[in-house]
Amino acid sequence: MSDNNQAAPTDLIYGLDAKPPALQAFFAGLQHLMAIFVGIVTPPIIISGALGLDVQQSSFIISMALFASGISTFIQVKKVGPIGSGLLSIQGTSFTFLGSVIAAGLAVKAGGGTIEAALATIFAVCFFGSFVEMIFSRFIPFLKKIITPLVSGIVVTLIGMSLIRVGITDIAGGQYVMDNVPDAFATLQNLGLAAIVLVVIVFLNRSKNNFLRMSAIFTGLVVGYIVAAAFGKVNFGRLAGLAIIQAPIPLRYGLGNINWGVMGASLIPMMLLYLITTVESIGDLTATSMVSGEPIEGELYMKRIAGGVLGDGVNSAIAAIFNSFPNTTFSQNNGVIQMTGVASRKVGFWIAGMLAVVGLFPIVGGLFSIIPASVLGGATIIMFGTVAAAGIRIIASSTIDRRGVLIMAISFGLGLGVAFVPEVLKNFSPVFKSIFGSAITTGGLSAIFLNIVLPRSLRAQKVGNPPSTGFEDVN
Repeated sequence: MSDNNQAAPTDLIYGLDAKPPALQAFFAGLQHLMAIFVGIVTPPIIISGALGLDVQQSSFIISMALFASGISTFIQVKKVGPIGSGLLSIQGTSFTFLGSVIAAGLAVKAGGGTIEAALATIFAVCFFGSFVEMIFSRFIPFLKKIITPLVSGIVVTLIGMSLIRVGITDIAGGQYVMDNVPDAFATLQNLGLAAIVLVVIVFLNRSKNNFLRMSAIFTGLVVGYIVAAAFGKVNFGRLAGLAIIQAPIPLRYGLGNINWGVMGASLIPMMLLYLITTVESIGDLTATSMVSGEPIEGELYMKRIAGGVLGDGVNSAIAAIFNSFPNTTFSQNNGVIQMTGVASRKVGFWIAGMLAVVGLFPIVGGLFSIIPASVLGGATIIMFGTVAAAGIRIIASSTIDRRGVLIMAISFGLGLGVAFVPEVLKNFSPVFKSIFGSAITTGGLSAIFLNIVLPRSLRAQKVGNPPSTGFEDVN
């Protein structure tokens, strides 16, 4: 490695270009899979529940999320031309886009559209929005001047706050139960199941054992699933119609089903989220390079960052074609690299293969699609709260002076204001309301605008110790 400024972990056993034996590479890959599996399948589970998909549809969507993550991981690790970082950088479904994806689907349904039309529109929005990330991958230094840690932190915090409503609704039984069976909503049984999952996750998360800590969410869901099944809350009979194996079907829901009006209105908030994801990926890729003993400055580093961000955009477009949601770089795998001491890209190929193969079996997606909402809510309330907490940490790594406080106050005030009182936009056009009715869009655009136009103070009070990248992951 010719670059200077290299951070080398002391316990690295296999570096980036090393070729560990197949068995060791396989087991290292399994540990990565345990760390990311729930993160990949949870967004499609939540979206499926919010849109009211049946088991066959939701199983397919979940399976395609796994398959697309496998393809995306291979491209990111292999580096195809300028696309990909070439690092052991794992791709998976992003939580960042949940609110906007659900909003687009519900808007199609509210207009009388079918489930197929809702899904076709969602994937169209995801596809066209991904070009924002591809374009900005060519302007990384410029982008970091506009999307500062303060701006990024505000948006990430708003994302977490917006998603908490979804998590707490699931804890009580889910959106479907709340709308159609109100007597079964917020029962002691539902709340108890969520509490069991929550307690298991917290207990394992505080463990000194790295493996137990990393698999805390997965284990919590399994325990909750078993308890729910014992109480008759899981209907395995719904899996009877699933095929044994399902080949990927690109553009399954067709171009003719797209609601172009909703697609156009949903594109602006989606583009903003891709912009924020671009900056987050810079931080994740920098961390991956650092824990892999690779340069975190210089020409090689910048080339990998640009390729990795371009890979995120291209992979999100590929995911949309394969009926899945935007992909992003997962940061939890950096912890696995540190724990195992294995940074070899060969492990990435194993992970990619595992994800793609598992995605071919609908039964895997089916088992997750029938998980009771209260069990899922016990895990997602922590995950969504963690997103908001990550945003606060990013803000704390920035310079907080009067200017910073003013940007935060206006952005949070306007963003949360339109979410709490959507009627404030009642005199605007439907398109305007669909765009700015989102806390993320209103708050995020406000933060970007104010960060550009407000003059910077010459003296600023620094709060906290900023990390090397200035960004946190929100997968």
